[in-house]
Amino acid sequence: MKAKYFPIICTLAAGLTLGSCKDSWLDPALRGTNLETNFYKNEGEAFKGLVAVYDVVGWQGGGYVTRTGMADAASDDHFAGGGAANDINDFQVMTRWDLTPEIGPHNDLWRKGYSGVFRANKLLEKLGAVPMDANKKARFIAECKFLRAYFYFDLIRMFKNIPLLLKPLDVNQMFDVTQAPPADVWAQIEKDLKEAIAETNFPDRIPPTEEKARATKGAAHALLGKVYIYQKKWAEAAAELALVNGTPGVENPTYGYKLLTNFGDLWKSTLPFKFNQESIFEISYTNTSQGVWDCVACTEGNVLNIMVGPRSYNRLTPDAPDYVSGWSFLTVTKELYAVMKDDPRFPYTIADLKALSAAGKASYSPGHDDTGYFLEKFAGRVSNRVPSGTPELNFPQNLYDMRLADTYLLEAEALVMNGGGGGAGTRAYALLNAVRARVGLTPIVATIDNIFLERRLELAGEGHRFFDLIRTGRAEDALKSRGFNPQKHYVFPIPFNDLQSTKMEQNKEWGGSK
Repeated sequence: MKAKYFPIICTLAAGLTLGSCKDSWLDPALRGTNLETNFYKNEGEAFKGLVAVYDVVGWQGGGYVTRTGMADAASDDHFAGGGAANDINDFQVMTRWDLTPEIGPHNDLWRKGYSGVFRANKLLEKLGAVPMDANKKARFIAECKFLRAYFYFDLIRMFKNIPLLLKPLDVNQMFDVTQAPPADVWAQIEKDLKEAIAETNFPDRIPPTEEKARATKGAAHALLGKVYIYQKKWAEAAAELALVNGTPGVENPTYGYKLLTNFGDLWKSTLPFKFNQESIFEISYTNTSQGVWDCVACTEGNVLNIMVGPRSYNRLTPDAPDYVSGWSFLTVTKELYAVMKDDPRFPYTIADLKALSAAGKASYSPGHDDTGYFLEKFAGRVSNRVPSGTPELNFPQNLYDMRLADTYLLEAEALVMNGGGGGAGTRAYALLNAVRARVGLTPIVATIDNIFLERRLELAGEGHRFFDLIRTGRAEDALKSRGFNPQKHYVFPIPFNDLQSTKMEQNKEWGGSK
């Protein structure tokens, strides 16, 4: 691992009992059992174990399934796209809403979640006996608890009824796994985050010489605020997020967070734009990993960059964008285009190939679900393309898991939902309009509808829209034309294969008893 960025790696744990990117959700990777007794001998090896936990944050399962990609394909802002109706079928079934317990991206996302939980549990189990600096050990423990909470947060908001595992399982225990009451999982997530926050060695911010993708106390407060939002604990959410947000529009003196002056700078792939002041928790990618087709899931490059670009793109004039010809996934809907076309964030969010083609500046080949509109935020660029190796798999753009505009709008929502006003002079008003002022928009009242529209415009393509629709019960209206069934689709099915090998039960929405 190179210091500074914590790149996504899939090979480190292959020889350990930590598992690898292709392991089953509970597979303890027995091929490495004989090495475990000789590992975790010192601080360096404990650090490698910590990197292995972070590894799962950037999971690109099966080579292409990510939480962001799934959520975009499932939302009303995007279609699956691609080359044909069966191209990366995990995305197609989300757009059509015909996923099943056997088929869909939830299978990879389930494995991702429990791979992360397993690795965090393994390191927490081992750290006590590792001879190392006590302060660093305490920090590692806090990071593991943050990451375990992070993985469980994704699992419970997607699947609802899930196993709660707080230590590694022996092989003979795997088949007896059952699900925990959701309230117990939520409580454990809160407990892990509060314990991480209470650790004095868990830093408020990352020093300039350290690995920028590591979690901080600010990230833990932000995640805890989101956890409260999902449980409709509005007062607790507002209080927690206020610690992150500070005075709207002003740099937070504790954590250093501040909205960037220029919205377009958020999508640049070089320093100092990576890990900028607006970033709270960021998934790191690099163009130096030399990822190859033999193991797409092993690359440390961002595969979304090649996936979302226009197919057979041809730049016809010097002033046309330098997009790399991509695979035309996650095409932008005409509905999102309509609400964004006059917004200052439009040119940084949507690549308008329809207009470029009409002006004779560029050409492309329409793929499946073509609308003429593509996801500008993540479209790969020639300027970011590596000159050798497999350039399609080695783009360096990071992804924001949490950024300050998101937490501003979440706090505004919590304040209004808790009965607070949203007119001029209120904190909700200040938070909403700090986001709008950044792009030159005039102030508006902080109603729930205005806040939700602002989230759609500000965070388009970043994987938030789908989860916002689900958590607020708005998915039925937004997605019914695609086949969304409110009787079953507010929760994902438990993967079929894992039901066969454990004592888990299927969610009742999918014909089970849970």
